[in-house]
Amino acid sequence: MTEAATGSTVPRRQLGRYLRELRTNARLTVQAAAKALEWSEAKMWRIETGQTSLRSHDVETMCRVYGAPDHLKVALMGLAKETKGKGWWHAYGDVIPDGFDLFIGLEEAARSLEEYSPELVPGLFQTPNYARTVIRNNTRLKDEDIDRRVQLRVQRQTLVTRPTSPPTLRVTLNEAVIRRVIGGPTVMAAQLDRLAEINELPNVSIRVVPYEAGAHRGLDTGPFKIMRFPTTGDGRDHEPPTVYVQGFTGALYLDKPREIDRYAEAFVIIWDNALPPEDSSALFRQTAREMNRP
Repeated sequence: MTEAATGSTVPRRQLGRYLRELRTNARLTVQAAAKALEWSEAKMWRIETGQTSLRSHDVETMCRVYGAPDHLKVALMGLAKETKGKGWWHAYGDVIPDGFDLFIGLEEAARSLEEYSPELVPGLFQTPNYARTVIRNNTRLKDEDIDRRVQLRVQRQTLVTRPTSPPTLRVTLNEAVIRRVIGGPTVMAAQLDRLAEINELPNVSIRVVPYEAGAHRGLDTGPFKIMRFPTTGDGRDHEPPTVYVQGFTGALYLDKPREIDRYAEAFVIIWDNALPPEDSSALFRQTAREMNRP
């Protein structure tokens, strides 16, 4: 993906990891480093997790405190300049929830996404009317801001069908997602038809975990997304795989190998307990017809 597409997200994350490694090698705690730099611990956390851009001067100061060699300092100062880039979603900055711009940037950069959703249709697949109902019921935004957030969600969806390197998506939905009527029968029926249409795309596979599956692994994990990124020329990951877990009070980004492995294993188990894509599409259309009946 190009910088124009991903904004500053990937460079910020890369820089944060390098700086965290330098701090760790210098045997400095976050608290000690923050004190030496005269910054808050919260700022240190934002930097090391890729939540914020950095000036070259700040990177130079951190490298001096951490005792980084000159050649690495120069390289990281150059990387800092890339953290100033802005993605297309910057235009929606007034209605993007705090921290969600990081997720959008990672989503844009991903080569594959695997997701389990037990309650709602994923944002990448939502119709505007379905999205509007969900946003209105979960925020206190004004109508014009709700409309802008719907526009943002629709704009995100273009990555599914983009002409250049669209990501591969494998999504499992709990059957409750298609039975729960969001926005009324007409809105929900249109949403189900949309799922069936999307499921015909060559890069998309959607499966439904039926009630008959009983106590499956998704009951333990809750909702999650696994994002994997393009590899470099020598086959290494450009970015480590990342699990995104949206909680009620904030989001978690997990990228330790053990964490990725556990969620990847859970996804395979959930996937294997779900209906095949063709049967899932048939269920979408059948349920839509039932909702459209007078």
